[in-house]
Amino acid sequence: MQQSISEKLHSSGISAARQKAIQQALENVNKPGFRIEPSAIIPLMKPVTWFPPMWAFACGVVSTGENIAENWSILLRGVILAGPLMCAMSQTMNDYFDREVDAINEPDRPIPAGKISKSASWLITFGLIISGFLVALSIHPYVVAIAFVGVLMSHAYSGPPIRAKRNGWFGNLIVGLAYEGVAWLTGSFAITQGVPSSETIALAIIFSLGAHGIMTLNDFKSIVGDNIRQVASIPVQLGEKKAAILASIIMDFAQLLAISILIVKGSLITTVIAILLLAAQIPMQKILIANPGEKAIWYNAFGTLLYVLSMMVCAVGIRP
Repeated sequence: MQQSISEKLHSSGISAARQKAIQQALENVNKPGFRIEPSAIIPLMKPVTWFPPMWAFACGVVSTGENIAENWSILLRGVILAGPLMCAMSQTMNDYFDREVDAINEPDRPIPAGKISKSASWLITFGLIISGFLVALSIHPYVVAIAFVGVLMSHAYSGPPIRAKRNGWFGNLIVGLAYEGVAWLTGSFAITQGVPSSETIALAIIFSLGAHGIMTLNDFKSIVGDNIRQVASIPVQLGEKKAAILASIIMDFAQLLAISILIVKGSLITTVIAILLLAAQIPMQKILIANPGEKAIWYNAFGTLLYVLSMMVCAVGIRP
């Protein structure tokens, strides 16, 4: 298997220095023993990924129309639960199951780099799960059940026997539902401790489906490793250009559906703002589609920002 990987790396055009780093990373990921460098714990949890569920939780809170100043403690605990605990947990779990793919795509990640052993990564994961359950319990017992569902979704995405991420159609859907939909509805429930409104439920589902496109763009950085390890991400299945077109269509369609809810609700100002945010994404998407290999990361940083701003605009627009 190692020989086959070496041949594929060589044929992919990767530099000799990069190939050497990858070979060392492949040895590190399954090395026995317990190793943990404290400075590598935060990078293992990928703080850059915490924002989407934290933002979605806040959108869920805002959409209820409740007084945030009077419920700031719930908002704070919920944001911590969504990001630094549950999202971080999903990242450490994913890094464990994806350690051999990461060795190719990101050999400087903590496990491939040999800074954290696979056994130590599980200890960190379980620590985050327990901490998450405790914070969830402080909000409401039902939130513990929701957090447990989040753990199951994380395992279904990364781990056996389902390992949904091996197929981008299913894997991206699970991540979208977990990061956007579940977090949004948890925010709505936490602040009201009641059934969310139909508009809130609809927006949570709509923006979850739209996040499928965001996850597709995120997969562009892993094409080489996904090809070698036979992970059928959307860019691998469709090619870069078609994947970029699909991601753009999915994100735009989701926003159009959300805008239609604002129109029905009669929220004129937020409808106009949401339309302007969508219109601003179109020229950026043209740049993305023209050169998806180089522009996917750029669009995920700037174009996606307009998408998440639209989430909050819509949350404000459906407030009672």
